[in-house]
Amino acid sequence: MDVARRTRRRQHHRRAAARWRVDRLEARLSDARASVGTAAAVNGAEKNAVNDAGATACAPRRSLPAGHFADIDWTRPWFAQHGARGRRWQQAALAGYAPYLRELNADARASGQRTGRGQPLGFIAQDELPEGAAYEAHIAATGRVPTRHNLHDFFNALAWFAYPRIKATLNARQATAIDTLGVGPTRGGLRDALTLFDENAVLFACSDATLAAALRGFDWRTLFVAGRAKWEAAFDEAPGAAHREVRAEVRVFGHALLEKLIAPYAACTAHAWIIDVPEAYFSWPRAQRDAHLDEAVSAELAAAPALSGRSFAPLPVLGIPGWWPPNDNPAFYDDATVFRPGRRAR
Repeated sequence: MDVARRTRRRQHHRRAAARWRVDRLEARLSDARASVGTAAAVNGAEKNAVNDAGATACAPRRSLPAGHFADIDWTRPWFAQHGARGRRWQQAALAGYAPYLRELNADARASGQRTGRGQPLGFIAQDELPEGAAYEAHIAATGRVPTRHNLHDFFNALAWFAYPRIKATLNARQATAIDTLGVGPTRGGLRDALTLFDENAVLFACSDATLAAALRGFDWRTLFVAGRAKWEAAFDEAPGAAHREVRAEVRVFGHALLEKLIAPYAACTAHAWIIDVPEAYFSWPRAQRDAHLDEAVSAELAAAPALSGRSFAPLPVLGIPGWWPPNDNPAFYDDATVFRPGRRAR
């Protein structure tokens, strides 16, 4: 039995590692496709020194077409949560790589945020990551986040400001795992789970046990149709009386998930982390909700002795009420290739 269990565990780890490698390959291919046709010359602004605490006095060498950033539709509910800061960063990114890094670092200095081991947060060009250095270990040791001029890293940087404690906890646990196990051909179960959270998680805040059980149990009709009136879909900075019946909301955390949602598709599925919240939560302003989620989830992640894919519940993002007009029709949820039956416990 022990041999069989170890064999299954190794197979699970190999599958998770393969999925991660495919995701990273797709991201690199996306970057390569986006780079085709880019002007060879870097504009004059990018030739200036990058004037911040984390960057060297040389222009970043890599730039992507402006259209990549122009494709963000801030009216979408999954982007709206980042709109205030994201619109300003978007304009900097459209101006060039160096102005973009300057904008990120100005916000980092103003926030006083820190990474997994207490280092002041900053952002550097990808080229400045020392050869052979592990990405997460470098961030933990130096506070500097290697950042490319693309949407993937744009959304990653936004997550550092939206949920700084969660990001710092993920970074600390990744760095500790690297210290213990080193960097090998596979990440191992814990690092795979941390990466799933970082790249593809949503935070499912819920005060209704029936809805939480429906999500865990793949009961899509209860979750999305019978329970439809209990969902908060629109991003509202100042909730009011209309929120009295609301019992659930989703906040997108994963930066790879946000990148995928530039071009939404029906089967786009997140890894949902379920957080029990009090009913009063849905009457709080957004800033208070964000702070509560940041503190609660970071504490859970820090304390969890073991994490795996089963720590999450799959959630088809376009099924969220109010997020995608076609799901107003209950028949939208009849597609069993997206809303699959199954059973999972966390």
